[in-house]
Amino acid sequence: MKLNELADNPGATKNRKRIGRGIGSGKGKTGGRGVKGQKSRSGVAIKGFEGGQMPIHMRLPKRGFNNINAKTFVAVNIGRLQEAIDAKKIDAKKPITIDVLKASGVVTRVKDGVRLLAKGEIKAKVNIEVSGASAAAIAAVEKAGGSVSVPAKVETAAS
Repeated sequence: MKLNELADNPGATKNRKRIGRGIGSGKGKTGGRGVKGQKSRSGVAIKGFEGGQMPIHMRLPKRGFNNINAKTFVAVNIGRLQEAIDAKKIDAKKPITIDVLKASGVVTRVKDGVRLLAKGEIKAKVNIEVSGASAAAIAAVEKAGGSVSVPAKVETAAS
């Protein structure tokens, strides 16, 4: 098989309907837009518009809020960490930092840090430095003989 011999199966693709090409085509004259009115004209964007009536999204009560200071951590499971160690992408003898995780391809984009989670199991004795870790993940790493260091949280004084 050569690249120039590649082709779809017969009937796999359908030709598009060319609209506005004469009444005989079946999609001529108004081009499938009906008759008159705002929606038959170009430049229309009526997503939430209700004819001047207050739109439903403005009538309904709002709840909750978005915390602009919330941190988004990238989750890394200990099972994924063990896979990388087995594949020789990470050296278990050296301390594992966020930079090491990024260089090995375990994490692609570090947002506000990396959080270690406990899915899977870890057999290697490792020293990990991450932004956050679940209690179960810390317990699993310490059970394998390793350690997890998480920087201390900075407490803000609530006045």
